[in-house]
Amino acid sequence: MTRIAIVLLAAAVVVILALLAAAAAGSLTRLDGATYPVALMRAAATFAAVMTLAAAIVSALIRILP
Repeated sequence: MTRIAIVLLAAAVVVILALLAAAAAGSLTRLDGATYPVALMRAAATFAAVMTLAAAIVSALIRILP
């Protein structure tokens, strides 16, 4: 049971970090003078990149760990 809780907690932390990175990217883009659609697209791209990186790390760890 504790293993499931750890996996869920780790997934929640990764999603929260991805949302924070996306919010920061969108804010910085907007402060740079871009329009709202451009800032939203930049934030979405950042969120997708963070989630892809997390999936790649998990995939590598699955192969290493028994």
